[in-house]
Amino acid sequence: MARYAHIVGWGMAVPQRVVTNHELAQFVDTSDEWIVTRTGIRERRVAGPQESTATLSIAAAEEALAVAGINPRDVDLILVATVTPEHLFPATACLVQDALGASRAGAFDLLAGCSGFIYALHMAAAAIRAGTHDVALVIGAETLSRIVNWRDRNTCVLFGDGAGAVVLKGSETPGGVLASMIRADGSGGELLILPAGGSRMPISEAVVRDGCHFVRMNGREVFRFATRVMEKATREVVAQAGLRLEDVDLIIPHQANIRIIEAAAKGLGLPMERFFVNIDRYGNTSSASIPIALCEAAQQGRLKSGETAVMVAFGAGLTWAAAVVRWGMPLARPRPPWLERLGRITLYLPAQLHSRLMRLWRRFDAWLSRFLRQEGE
Repeated sequence: MARYAHIVGWGMAVPQRVVTNHELAQFVDTSDEWIVTRTGIRERRVAGPQESTATLSIAAAEEALAVAGINPRDVDLILVATVTPEHLFPATACLVQDALGASRAGAFDLLAGCSGFIYALHMAAAAIRAGTHDVALVIGAETLSRIVNWRDRNTCVLFGDGAGAVVLKGSETPGGVLASMIRADGSGGELLILPAGGSRMPISEAVVRDGCHFVRMNGREVFRFATRVMEKATREVVAQAGLRLEDVDLIIPHQANIRIIEAAAKGLGLPMERFFVNIDRYGNTSSASIPIALCEAAQQGRLKSGETAVMVAFGAGLTWAAAVVRWGMPLARPRPPWLERLGRITLYLPAQLHSRLMRLWRRFDAWLSRFLRQEGE
């Protein structure tokens, strides 16, 4: 019997702080008109001191699980797509797993630039179709404000912070992720890169002085690459799903630049009304871009049960990816806000307590081992 991977829950989280173009213009040689004309961005969210890729991931995941009505203990796979992980290791996905109390889940991070969420969706759907997993939590999350040079108007005006998540569940009912594709061309790796922080260029005083710990981008070449692959990937994945462009109800593109989206629409011969756009409010949130847009499309009624959506993205690597999804709206479970908060406390407080107890136990176990060894001597 064939298995299908359905999206049964979704959630998003963005920082409270909004940074407008006018605010940027106070310390960068730019203007609201310059930014809007070239990118379509009017504002973006920037993480505060207590916010990080992990905290945003956890908040988005909790919302997605609540929509799905799934207990974290029933999740058996967690993927976090990000280029700004909490640490190089441990994986941010492991921190999410611990915070949620998803005791049965395997967890790892995936790095594929702005295409990361669709890469992760592709892998999770494949695992569900293969029967090795039944419930997967796929998250795209970024705190890009931590790796941009706020004096470089060519990059700092583009990026924002946020997270989005979906819950995939296996079913024998046709639908869900109908097709997906992932591609890469590493020959263009230097076009969009964070030079320092890896094994080739470890962080040092000289690296920081030269600004190699900030993202660098050849905007002109990335633009040319993006306008080419967005149309190509959309056509390829739609054909893979056995559909025609006319069968697609909504296209959710990576929110990098409004001109790239407009070029894709023109190349596909589709009106902009068929594309979901929220870049004006969030900027480019990299791997969080697609899931945030997906969540807002669902919240705004742009996606209804039985409708078909295409998600398409490009990013550092160079990478590109696309997926076709047959939407199946979960049943509404309206609850008063106070009851929702109480439900989350009772669900996740035990996970927090368990995590702390495990840390205490490891310390005690290490002390006991040392004590017994000394006694034996």
